Amino acid sequence: MSLSLPLPPCSPRRPSNTSQYDNLSEDPEELLEPAPASPSPQTQPPDLPSTAPAPPQACLKPKPAPCLSPPIPVQQQEQDSSHSVEPPKELSSQKEEHSLTLEGSSPPLTDSLAANPVPEDPPASPPHTHCPLATKMVSPVTVVKSEGPKLLPFLKASCMYFALWLPTSSPSWLSALVKCLPILCLWAFLLAHGTRFLLAQSAARRILAGLVFSALGDAFLVWQEEGYFSHGLLMFAVAHILYSSAFGMRPLNPHAGVAVGCVSVLSYTFLYPCLSHPFSYLVGVYVALIGFMGWRAMAGVQLANDLWKWTRLSACLGAGLFWVSDLTIAIDKFCFSVPYSRAIIMGTYYAAQMLIALSAVEGQDVEASRKRG
Repeated sequence: MSLSLPLPPCSPRRPSNTSQYDNLSEDPEELLEPAPASPSPQTQPPDLPSTAPAPPQACLKPKPAPCLSPPIPVQQQEQDSSHSVEPPKELSSQKEEHSLTLEGSSPPLTDSLAANPVPEDPPASPPHTHCPLATKMVSPVTVVKSEGPKLLPFLKASCMYFALWLPTSSPSWLSALVKCLPILCLWAFLLAHGTRFLLAQSAARRILAGLVFSALGDAFLVWQEEGYFSHGLLMFAVAHILYSSAFGMRPLNPHAGVAVGCVSVLSYTFLYPCLSHPFSYLVGVYVALIGFMGWRAMAGVQLANDLWKWTRLSACLGAGLFWVSDLTIAIDKFCFSVPYSRAIIMGTYYAAQMLIALSAVEGQDVEASRKRG
């Protein structure tokens, strides 16, 4: 006689270690279904084994396999990324406004910048110099281009004087005219700049007046053998006074004055033994006047500063050449004969008068020529 015992249903209680029973059913109806009463251990036959039977296969459900989708091609990924949904414009504008705002209740940066613009740095001012009338050095080529055409009559008249080379032994009005013609051309040179220029520049008027007295002195020296040497000396003395006033007393430059004074003293000391009684005083006064003119012409040249007038340099060179010319006249007349004295005297004299006349011209014509070039 065999006994058939019913198998107990699956217990709804899950063990603590759920990893071993992942395949059990999780249906709530099956879990809530009450389990039938199991027979008591007394009704159990003695010959049955004590071990519990294995759970039936019907209670176990297979775990579904994970859904593996096929790989997406690269081209499709690029298309999907290109068709990505963009955020609305309203949200982007709100983000921008929010990013431009400061912490708390501060206004946007764009409004604050518009209300309070950043001030720009002021332009750098040019360095202040102690000489307000100083201008930058101009190239000699620029000076020749601007003033050269106006000096052509003077250059032609000077060449004509040396070409004719009229003898000094027989003075005449023709020889006086030929000798004074270059100085008359320098008059025209200054007048060519206009009456407004002469009225505005007092130095130019004084140099023009000095050229007038120089022309008179040249005419008197043509007849120096007839006793008009002192008259010519007086005319040139007045011209030197006018030139000195044109050069002015600023800057003072006492060092240049000491240097010119020493040269004047040495020159007069060399000439004094050769001078007769009336000329010893006249030549002494003339040396003092031409020395003073040379000092004022040299004082304006500032070699240590790059802001200096080219007209001051012209005046300094003109005064130096004038000194050479007059010293040659004095040595040739009172001391001894100088070879080629006439060529040295007239060459340095005409160059000196031209440079002094150029010193009267301010830099506006030169600057205009430089801008045009």
